[in-house]
Amino acid sequence: MSRSKSLIVSSPPCQATLGSKSFSKTSARLTACEQYLPTTGDLVIGTIRGGTADFYYVSIADHSTNALLPNLAFESATKKTRPILANGALVYARVSAGLDANKHMDATLECVYPSTGRADGLGPLTDGMVFGVSLGLARRLLMPRPLEDGGVAVLAELEAAGAAFETAVGRNGRVWVDAADVRTVVAVGRALTETDERRLDVDAQRRLARRIIKDLSG
Repeated sequence: MSRSKSLIVSSPPCQATLGSKSFSKTSARLTACEQYLPTTGDLVIGTIRGGTADFYYVSIADHSTNALLPNLAFESATKKTRPILANGALVYARVSAGLDANKHMDATLECVYPSTGRADGLGPLTDGMVFGVSLGLARRLLMPRPLEDGGVAVLAELEAAGAAFETAVGRNGRVWVDAADVRTVVAVGRALTETDERRLDVDAQRRLARRIIKDLSG
């Protein structure tokens, strides 16, 4: 995922890094404020940082060692059909061996579920933006019932009001958002970051969603 421009925007206590992938699409990365420690089974969003003949090096947390993603750890991948990922490309992956398994080894990732051999949403992420959120909000978003169990209503409220978008949530405090237009992507990211930074309750999230939908409709 190439970036021809970059812009640093202060958003205390975090920083946002935005980059332009193409004329019509934008990608972004916002650093999380907490240190993520990879745990086996976690779903994470990572950035390719190079590789070898056998592995990709993937950044899944700032100021920590890169995780390893085997080149063949994709659905139906062979040496001829495996994805070719450039530096800066984004991947949605599962931690197959985390620091809980061996704290002296680098974490290992996979883009396929071993029980089924299928990707089921894992793999390269194209277009869209990645927003940084707290590890706590990421955990709540990944709950089977985010509203009932985690008190997170804002995404469901936006969808119910007609906003069309898709997301992938990383336990490492990164949320990828894509939509047909950049304006919607930014609006969904704003909903997440405001919910997180202001610690909004469910009623406040619903009011925020209504306000964002009104802005999108204007």
